[in-house]
Amino acid sequence: MLEFLSENWGTIVVAALLILALTAAVIKLVKDRRSGKGLCCGDCSKCHSAESSCKKRQ
Repeated sequence: MLEFLSENWGTIVVAALLILALTAAVIKLVKDRRSGKGLCCGDCSKCHSAESSCKKRQ
């Protein structure tokens, strides 16, 4: 087991960092969604989907 860890420590560290980054991103998205922020910046003039998503909220 220690041999495996010593041979693959770099891969393990990178995988752990990617998992942490993904988890942090998901947590931020969930918190934003719960607080009502969603993914919209609020400026429909610059939104590529303004006709479909922004008009539903107004």
